[in-house]
Amino acid sequence: MRETRVPTDHAPATERAAGPAVRGNPTLIVVMLSLCGTVVSLQQTLLLPLLAELPELLDTSVDNASWLVTATLLSGAVATPTVSRLADMHGKRRMMMVALAVSVAGSLLGALSEALPLLITARALQGVGMALVPVGIAIMRDELPRDRVPLGVAMMSATLAIGAGAALPLSGVISEHLDWHACFWLTGVVGVVLMAGARALIPESPVRTGGAFDLRGALLLSLSLSAILVALTKGGQWGWTSPLTLGVAAAGLVMLAAWVPLELRTPNPLIDVRVASRRAVLIVNVASVFAGFAMYANMLVSMQLLQLPEETGYGLGLDVLHAGLWMVPNAAAFGLMAPVSASLTRRLGPQTTLITGAAIMATTYVGRVYYSGSLGEVVVGSVLVGIGTALVYSALPTLIMRAVPITETASANGLNVLLRSLGTSTASAATAAITSAAVTTVGGQVWPTLQGLTTIFWLAAGSSAVTVALGVPMLRMREYAVGADRSGAEVTGATSQVVKGQVVDPKGRAIRGAVVTVLTPDGGAIDWGQADTEGRFSVAIPDAGDYLVVTTADGWRPRSRIMHLDNSEPLPLIGLRDRLTLEGTVTDADGVPIVDALVVLTRHTGEVVGSLRTDHDGHYAMPRPSNGRYVVTVAAREGLMGARAITVLDTARDVDLVLGTPLAGDPSVREQPTR
Repeated sequence: MRETRVPTDHAPATERAAGPAVRGNPTLIVVMLSLCGTVVSLQQTLLLPLLAELPELLDTSVDNASWLVTATLLSGAVATPTVSRLADMHGKRRMMMVALAVSVAGSLLGALSEALPLLITARALQGVGMALVPVGIAIMRDELPRDRVPLGVAMMSATLAIGAGAALPLSGVISEHLDWHACFWLTGVVGVVLMAGARALIPESPVRTGGAFDLRGALLLSLSLSAILVALTKGGQWGWTSPLTLGVAAAGLVMLAAWVPLELRTPNPLIDVRVASRRAVLIVNVASVFAGFAMYANMLVSMQLLQLPEETGYGLGLDVLHAGLWMVPNAAAFGLMAPVSASLTRRLGPQTTLITGAAIMATTYVGRVYYSGSLGEVVVGSVLVGIGTALVYSALPTLIMRAVPITETASANGLNVLLRSLGTSTASAATAAITSAAVTTVGGQVWPTLQGLTTIFWLAAGSSAVTVALGVPMLRMREYAVGADRSGAEVTGATSQVVKGQVVDPKGRAIRGAVVTVLTPDGGAIDWGQADTEGRFSVAIPDAGDYLVVTTADGWRPRSRIMHLDNSEPLPLIGLRDRLTLEGTVTDADGVPIVDALVVLTRHTGEVVGSLRTDHDGHYAMPRPSNGRYVVTVAAREGLMGARAITVLDTARDVDLVLGTPLAGDPSVREQPTR
């Protein structure tokens, strides 16, 4: 194997200035962002307990009234990746204020409307507020000191459950004592107050990438997500095997399949698929889907057990108000667990927090299969699942932030929140399907059976167990190490800036997919970025100065340089000069080079990578393929053949082959000593 040398450009390194002080009051920032998240979650859930009454109040069908929930879900799914990406590009506080304003507009429209189309529009506008959660987490990464980030993230993640838990009893009070429009008035007034508070207390992040927005990607992803979520939410009413449900779901999946290659070809994409497909990010996002399923199953089944009539033998017969009140401890557990989960994350790492929380959820769900016959058992079981969920939800954003560039924080968390929502939607669809299929008749009415409800518990336990299994390989991954956590570290404060550059080959052509890592001259991690289809990248630095810049790309020798980075000056092109090659010499048994022999490289799985012929010295050279297992096959005109299995790593590679037997016999391959 040929040794590779790393070309290094030496330049005088200057002493870095101390990191700037954090702007604003960290406690007030956490409180304000958490309140925003709570109100957003509150307005998503506040109307749900009143759905049974709305068809009569609005003089419409149950199917039409259900669009008041579906519209919020769809707009939230569309807005979350879009607003998150715009926040990374043009300012996180700015986009947070936009999302709050749209949400407040929806609340006011709903408060003043009686017509169903206007109310559906109002609920869709309210759904835009869901983007506040990932944007708020990104703001915390930019503005908080490192040691305060885990607590802030835990609190922001907990707001999803706190708001939902507070909405249930509030909805009961409104149902009994107030007009149903109070659901909209409450969230609208509070939203206006929070807009003023956010404007005054939350500073605008200086970490902004700018650039052109990926409108095509946003539209295609929005259509795809809308189709998939409509199929999930309406499948129970349309029939899970009906042509309409299957057609809508298929259309969504086809558009999603078309969206991925589009993003890979788009400069400055809506979601950087290359970053999202990295193993560290992909595992967390898959875990988020299963965690979302397990979290929402707890709320759905617990509420049903509390409200089912006592005549069923397993229901507790509570009304909406009292059932909601008994779900408050579950929401309180989220808030109370925030400092615990933050401490666990700081001491043992977010991977341990995730595994611990998911294990608690899995164990509790198994216990709930056998112990859900009394009020105490239902409440305790719900709280224990809530404790586990609080740990999991606090770990997910931290894991994401440790595995993505600082300039991708909001969009990466937006995708993660979106996938959690996909998990909750799947839980809702599964619950609806199971409780519709497994029913019993009591007092002339049809109710879900206990067996159906326990089936959902088993599914939730399985989802939690999968989350545990996904967390185990994270323990060995360097991306999640403390050193990889740049949250609130050097890149914080008024002098933070984003530096942009481009990676090119010796002919000035863009090298797509190159990874640029920025470190301090003494090796401290700052940030990293991945080049888009035009070879362009963005990285965040605390202030102008000299940094160690390491550039790597598949098939190229890496390059390390000390560079002066300053967003007020154009960054010189970063050139990768030397291609890594797969090369060797083909000879016969007597050591005579074989000229014009055919050399074919195939993957271990059978695909052809490339082919060429040897030169007058029996030598061949081809660009080094991506890492993996391959087979080099040689066929000479004299009827000689040979083959050799190889493993390609991140180095140049010599593969010499000696052909000594004819085609009819067994090929003989003799390895040459590595050089």
